[in-house]
Amino acid sequence: MSGPAPAVSTAQATEEAFRAASRGWTTGVAVVTTRVDEEVFAKTVSSFSTLSLDPLLVTVAVSRHSPLVAAARASGRFGLSVLTDGQSAVARRFATPGAGRALGGFTTVPMRTAVTGAPLVDDALAWFDCRLHGTLPGGDHTILVGRVAAADRGDGDPLLYHDGRYRVIDPKPLNP
Repeated sequence: MSGPAPAVSTAQATEEAFRAASRGWTTGVAVVTTRVDEEVFAKTVSSFSTLSLDPLLVTVAVSRHSPLVAAARASGRFGLSVLTDGQSAVARRFATPGAGRALGGFTTVPMRTAVTGAPLVDDALAWFDCRLHGTLPGGDHTILVGRVAAADRGDGDPLLYHDGRYRVIDPKPLNP
């Protein structure tokens, strides 16, 4: 027999409480990228999700004020590169405001061009090359919906984000 269930707070959600609760959710880390002419845009995100198998769709939420949103609309394409546990420096670079925009590409982060023309981070764990299927309002974010034109998976373990820090999978098995 178990004791009484713990009380659930009935306090209204605040931005601070929302942020604290969100830090309890562990996610993978990806970089969303696009190109307009010779200008490349990139942003680290943890709000990426697969959406549909028919048609093949993914979603990613980006701050509505990010130049990447307008660039993805203008180009009609974007790439998503799921980062490995060895790519935390890439994640930090594109998480820095203003660091994800460059004329002629990023010389310090190797990228390649996907089928749609979107840039993809080299050596990513997985990648999705997308045509912009649509956008949705999401409060202070814009949700990019991508129709996947190509995708693949590489080798390695994922880079994770939890409690405001990048993390890696503990190699010890849960049930030895």
